Amino acid sequence: MSIDKPGKDMERTVNPGDRISDKPQTIEEKAQQLAVDHVADITGDVVTVPTYVIVEEPDGEKKALHHVKDADEISDVIRQARVDENGERIWD
Repeated sequence: MSIDKPGKDMERTVNPGDRISDKPQTIEEKAQQLAVDHVADITGDVVTVPTYVIVEEPDGEKKALHHVKDADEISDVIRQARVDENGERIWD
């Protein structure tokens, strides 16, 4: 039995928004992309997931973080947002 190697078209992810484009894009273009658009999750809630999370660096520069590739960095940004100026964790 022979199994053909999958072609380029068969090497797709479940969500097209998980793929990173080969063409250069501006921050604004990346901010408009959706990985999941208005789809019900397991609880029945309808969700929209951006492909990129746009964050602002301390120097004011904006940076686009991919929701899969940069997940660890996104988590770090969220943790930083939850501490006060003394480094104390803030719980809402």
